[in-house]
Order: sequence, then C-alpha cells, then structure tokens
Amino acid sequence: MYFGQDLAKRIGGGHIVDLVLVRLLFVIVVSVACYFIEPFRLSQPQDAGVGALVGAGIVLFEWKLRMVSLKRLIGAAIGSILGICGAYLFALVIRSSVPAGNTQSFLQILVMLLMAYVGLIVGASKGDLLNLSALGGVFGGEKQGKKSYKILDTSVIIDGRIADIAETGFLDGIIVTPQFVLRELQLVADSADSLKRNRGRRGLDVLQRLQKMATLSIQIVEDDFPAVREVDLKLIELAKVYEGKIITNDFNLNKVAQLQGVQVLNINELANSLKPIVLPGEIMKVFILKEGKEYNQGVAYLDDGTMVVVDNARKMIGKTIDVSVTSVLQTTAGKMIFGKWDERAFIRTTVAVPPAAPVVTGTAVPNAVVPSTLVEVKPQP
Repeated sequence: MYFGQDLAKRIGGGHIVDLVLVRLLFVIVVSVACYFIEPFRLSQPQDAGVGALVGAGIVLFEWKLRMVSLKRLIGAAIGSILGICGAYLFALVIRSSVPAGNTQSFLQILVMLLMAYVGLIVGASKGDLLNLSALGGVFGGEKQGKKSYKILDTSVIIDGRIADIAETGFLDGIIVTPQFVLRELQLVADSADSLKRNRGRRGLDVLQRLQKMATLSIQIVEDDFPAVREVDLKLIELAKVYEGKIITNDFNLNKVAQLQGVQVLNINELANSLKPIVLPGEIMKVFILKEGKEYNQGVAYLDDGTMVVVDNARKMIGKTIDVSVTSVLQTTAGKMIFGKWDERAFIRTTVAVPPAAPVVTGTAVPNAVVPSTLVEVKPQP
C-alpha cells in the first residue's frame, strides 16, 4: 500500500526537502541575529521571536514571488524606481511649501510610499507587454524557456505513451510535473482496487522512465492553488502562470483549457493524425475478427486500432482477405474505414482449373489388346 508513497517521495521529495531546509535555516539565522543585536529594544527572547516572525514573512513573500513571471518582476522594479523618483520630486515641493515639522515628514513619507506602491502595481500589470527577447542574452533565453513549458496531466502519465513520444525526440522543453498531480497518482497507486492500483503504479513508473532520459528536463514544482479544489482547474491556473501547454488525454480538460486561452497538446489527437491515410478504391488486406452490427458484415482492426467494417464478410470470420475501401468516416472517437469484399473475385482466384490431357505427337498409338477370353471364334463350315 505504500509503494506509491515511496516512489512519489523518490521523484519529488529531495527537491522539497532542500527548499524546506534552506528556508528553515534562513528563519533561524534571522532569529539568532535579532537575539544578539536586539534591534527592537525588547528582551532577547522577544527580539528572537519577532525576528522569527520577520524571517517567516520574508519566506512567505519569496514563496509568493516565485509564482510571478520575470516580465512582471522587471515591470514592478521599473515602476517602483520611477515611483520613488517621482516621490523625491514631490518631496522637494513639500519641503519648500510646508513648514518643517512632523507634518512635513509625514507628507514626505506618505508620498514616497504612495508613489512606490503605485509604480509597483502599475509596472507589474504592464510587465507582460515587455519584449524580453529583444534584449537577447539571458532575457531572450528566458522567454524561449517559458514558451517551452509543458505540464503533464494525470491521465497522460497513466496512459504511458508520453514516454514513447519523448524517446523519439519529438518532445522538447521543460516537462513540468506539479506536486498535486503526484499526490493524485499516489492516491491511485495506494487504492484498494487492484485495477486502479496498477494504473497508479504504472504512472509512477512512467515518470521514473521520463526522469532517466538524458535529453529531457523534468521539473517538479510545488505551485498549488488552495482556493481551487479540482486538479484540472489547478492545471489550467498553473499553465497560465508558466505560460505553458498542458499535455493530456482528457477531452473535457481539453475543451475547458481552450475556452480559457490555454494551449493543450492532446495525445489522442496526435495518434489520430498519425494514422495511415486510405482513399476509396484502395485494396487492403485485413483479418476479419468478429461479426458486425449490420447484416452480413465483418469487423477488422488495423495495427493502430482503426476499425474496418467490411460488407459481405461475415462468412470470412477468422480469415485474412483483401477488401476494397468504399469510404472513410472521421469521428471524435477516431477514424472508421468501410470496405467491401468481392466474393466472386475470391471464388475465381481460389477455384482450381483441372489440368488438360497430355498430347503425344510423333508416335503411333498401339491398338488395344483384347483378351482372348473375350473374343468369340466361329468355326469354318
């Protein structure tokens, strides 16, 4: 029952432990520094407690800051700097027009905080308009990296075909696996139902297989959205933060993500697009597996799972025959091919023609010898 927990910990546990230790060490350092320096002019234990709260607040601010894109951070920094510069100019006006005293100091501090706050908010909101790729270097690489984020859904991990696609080299960029997806896989792997348990374990094995690929970059992220309960909606929010694409097999998630402007890579759609193209009139060899729904129909399947419905093929169940394609139907579930089996052509090719009698030339055919017992001899008169 703990197979899924152990495997999930091996996949993303090390990264989480390192971050927690670094954050805890930072809070301890701030608390110890406040204990000896006494910056708040309280008793040493009280200063240490206030320092621990300050360190925890800084860690919380850092955790929230990680969810912000680089463009918004740069926009917020530029807006703050411009706001502080504007506040300095306003302070010069206040200094010359307001008498020195507490009111002047209060107005100067108020204007500085107001301008810095307004610049921060406006700069962050307009940061998405920045074109970092035009700067080149690190900034250009940052934009390309953000565009190459691909977020894995639980369904596509359990499906397993994502690993085969990655091995072919068609999957590039950074593959993001959220912690809430790992938790869902862990719950499935620890399920009491044997079928669900096997599916969850297969999904965790697929993740380990992806991690071992040298050409692929797997990133386990802690980003979560406590206000959102459903995993599918969390994936959509995460894709918005990382400006990435969701890889899934879920039809409903595909539609909801597209309605919210998030790009989706559907493995089923990729599989359907890679199926061979057949045209009406082509001859194909199929194995009739079972009886069709309509009268005298047979059903066959191609190697990729495409269903082939063949007319007049009910009597050929369990045999391989040549059929002529009549039409191709594309549905949401996949592609269906309709064909017809020509029984008369099959009979003409299978009925054996009796060999002709040999013709002998240049030799005399001997007369038939009649036994003497069958010849009646009449006496001479």
